[in-house]
Amino acid sequence: MTTEDLSGMGPLVARLGRAGQRLKHADRARPWVLDTAVVILVFLLFGLPDLLHAVGVIGGDGDGDGPRRFRVAFTRLPVAGMLALQAGLVLPLLWRRRAPAAAFGAVTAVFVLQWALGAALRADVALFVALYSLTLHGRLRQLPWACAVTMGALGLVAARVSTAVSVWDALFFLLSTATAALALGLMIRIRRAQLAGLRDRAARLEIERDQRGRLAVAAERTRVAREMHDIVGHNLSVIITLADAGAYAADVAPERGQEALHLIGDTGRQALGELRRVLGVLREADGPPTEPELSPQPGLADIDALCEGVRAAGLEVVYRTAGDIDALDSGVQLTVYRIVQEALTNTLKHAGAGARANLAIVAEETRLTMTVQDSGPPTPGAGPRTANEEGHGLVGMRERAALYGGHVSAGPAGTGWTVRVDLDLTPQEGAP
Repeated sequence: MTTEDLSGMGPLVARLGRAGQRLKHADRARPWVLDTAVVILVFLLFGLPDLLHAVGVIGGDGDGDGPRRFRVAFTRLPVAGMLALQAGLVLPLLWRRRAPAAAFGAVTAVFVLQWALGAALRADVALFVALYSLTLHGRLRQLPWACAVTMGALGLVAARVSTAVSVWDALFFLLSTATAALALGLMIRIRRAQLAGLRDRAARLEIERDQRGRLAVAAERTRVAREMHDIVGHNLSVIITLADAGAYAADVAPERGQEALHLIGDTGRQALGELRRVLGVLREADGPPTEPELSPQPGLADIDALCEGVRAAGLEVVYRTAGDIDALDSGVQLTVYRIVQEALTNTLKHAGAGARANLAIVAEETRLTMTVQDSGPPTPGAGPRTANEEGHGLVGMRERAALYGGHVSAGPAGTGWTVRVDLDLTPQEGAP
């Protein structure tokens, strides 16, 4: 077959597929129509010729021209008896899909009765149709006894025709036909089960895809919320502290108040830029795509600027590092930066201006430790915070540290508060 022939079969196959789909939908809506059509088709193809032969419309007197031993092997039935046996063979096919075992039993009973009388009818093909229907629509545990009953019924037929053909030849032909009906039913049943399994798997994959999408959205919302908390919480704390200091210095030293206002503006602009970068991932483009204005995520190199901003708000910060911190992964650097930002924000919020904070970051081969220890409020008798004061900031620290197999411990130390972070820098298995 040439390529042109194959390409020409495409529309034909498509039309046949659409016709099959329409037939399937129609059968689901009115299943009795197909069952009735099968009964009518079997009667017209196999029952009607026997009736016409019996009434002499075709075939003369029915004796035929074959050998005498073959002509006398069967019993001639009156038209009424033949019609009754045909009805018993064909009509049970009406419920071959709704009750396949009952239909097979009824057809087999009439089949055995007919051959016990010594009559031969073309409508006997109903036995193979009933066996096929039982295989396709019935319970699989019913097949063994159905096969046994079929073999017994076909054995009776082979015995009846033994005067014309060998019993073994007759059995071979009859059992081959029954096997073909059985195999066809099993093949279609297995194919339908495979298609149902594929449809079920596709439905489950679609559900899992939707679930993964929802989980990804929830994770992204959590990440954005954590970033927003770090940015807004830190910068607002600095702005509030600078505003309080500027209001106090407005009467005493106006130049210091003016400096505080400049610092508030710088801090606000920095916070606005970070918010725009974070919220940019949530904004859907309404028009043609444009190049986004991006800036790199903060890292350890930006901690100096972070400390300067906090110092401007009145918090004394001593920052020191150990190890090759510049070689750390960008994700680790962002995690450490956000944790330091949150810890200094909490120090500024609870200890206030005039307190002192010691920040130390130590990078080793497989571990990174970070410590932020403050001296507590400078006001005598204020005392440290209690250990149960745990808000969203500390939860966010722990979530960030957990991404790198680390942990965060925080609690009072003397008159102040200490936050200690331990991260695992060991490369994950399978990581690029």
